[in-house]
Amino acid sequence: MDLKKYLLEKKLQVEAGLEKYMLQPDGLLARHIESMRYSLFAGGKRIRPVLCLAVSEALHVDPAPCLSLACSLECIHTYSLIHDDLPAMDNDDLRRGKPTNHKVYGEAEAILAGDGLLTFAFELLSSPTLQGNLTPDERLKIIHIISRAVGSRGMVGGQALDIDSEGKSIPYETLQYLHSCKTGALITAAVQTGAIIGHAAHSQFEALTSYGNQIGLAFQIVDDLLNVEGTTEQLGKAAGSDAELEKATYPAIFGLEKTHEMAREAVDGAIESLQEFDHHAEPLRELARYIYYRKN
Repeated sequence: MDLKKYLLEKKLQVEAGLEKYMLQPDGLLARHIESMRYSLFAGGKRIRPVLCLAVSEALHVDPAPCLSLACSLECIHTYSLIHDDLPAMDNDDLRRGKPTNHKVYGEAEAILAGDGLLTFAFELLSSPTLQGNLTPDERLKIIHIISRAVGSRGMVGGQALDIDSEGKSIPYETLQYLHSCKTGALITAAVQTGAIIGHAAHSQFEALTSYGNQIGLAFQIVDDLLNVEGTTEQLGKAAGSDAELEKATYPAIFGLEKTHEMAREAVDGAIESLQEFDHHAEPLRELARYIYYRKN
C-alpha cells in the first residue's frame, strides 16, 4: 500500500474535523482560543488520531461518525506538548519548526492553552451528539481509557517521573515504566478507542492492545534515537536536548546499536500482534514500520 498517500488522506480528514469542532478566536476569549489553535494547527503527523481511525477500519467499520473521538486525542497530545515545552519542564524554544507556545503568548497563556485543549478534548469525548452509533457503555469505556492514559497513571505520571529522573542513573525497569506512561499510554489508548469504535471482539481487543503497547514503545525508543542522531532542522525542535538535561534514555543506557535493535524488535512484535487480522489491517502494519524509519 502507499502509506504516504494514506497518511496524508487521514491527516486531512483529522484536520478537517479539528477545524470543524475547534472553537473560533472571537469575542473576549479571542487571544486564549488563538493560543490553543496556534499549537493545535502548527503541523504534526496526527499519528494518534490516525491510529484510531485505522484500527476501526481494520475491523471493517467506517469511523467517520466518530471522528470527534479521534480529534480529541490530538487535542490531548497538543496540550501535553505545550506543557512539556514550558521553562519549568523541558524549556524548549521550538516545536514543529515554530516558536513554542509560551514564546509567542507567554507562560501563563501557554499553561491555560494546554488546560483549554485538555478539557475541550473531554467535551468532545462526552458530547451526546457526536459519537455515531456507540452505546453509552462504549462511550463511557472510551472516556475511562483515555482518562487513565493521560492522568497520573499515564502521561502526567510519566512526565513527573521523567523530571524526577533527570541527572540520575535509573534502572531499565524504571525507564521502561516511564516511557510506557509518558508516550505509550496515549498511543495505546488511541488504538483501544479505535477498537471500541470498531466493536472489536475480546480477542481482537487484546491483540490490538498488544499492538498499541509495542508501537508506543517503538515510538519512544525512536524519539530517543532521533534526539541523538537527528538535527534541529529535521526534528523541528532542539536536537541533543536529552543529553543536555541528563535525561534517562535508551541510548544513554544501552548505546545506539542496541537501541536500534530494541526499536526493531518492538516493531516486529507489533506486527506479529496483528496475525488474526486481514488486509484491512495493512495500514497498521505499515504504520509500525513507519514509526521505526521516521526522521522526525
